[in-house]
Amino acid sequence: MALNEKHMWLIAYDITDPRRLVRIHRYAKTVAIPVQYSLYACYETARGILGIRDALADMINDREDDVRIYQLPQRLRVARFGSRSLPKGLLVAEGVMPLANTL
Repeated sequence: MALNEKHMWLIAYDITDPRRLVRIHRYAKTVAIPVQYSLYACYETARGILGIRDALADMINDREDDVRIYQLPQRLRVARFGSRSLPKGLLVAEGVMPLANTL
């Protein structure tokens, strides 16, 4: 993967301490778009996501907290259920293979 090629990433976390949770939530909102509680999406290069990973690693307690970063595939299949749409600023369109009852 080229370090300057952008990809869609999901960042998910489970933080045990309320103070760390607030600090990580504030940081995550600066680098990604909230999708759901403790789940964020960003369009970033490999170099950029490594910087985000390192910043998050410095904020957590690695014995108590769990942070995961997933690179989404280029041809993403998306299914959405319920009444809420995607957050403002998050558009999944290019390369999406829709499923029944989806976006």
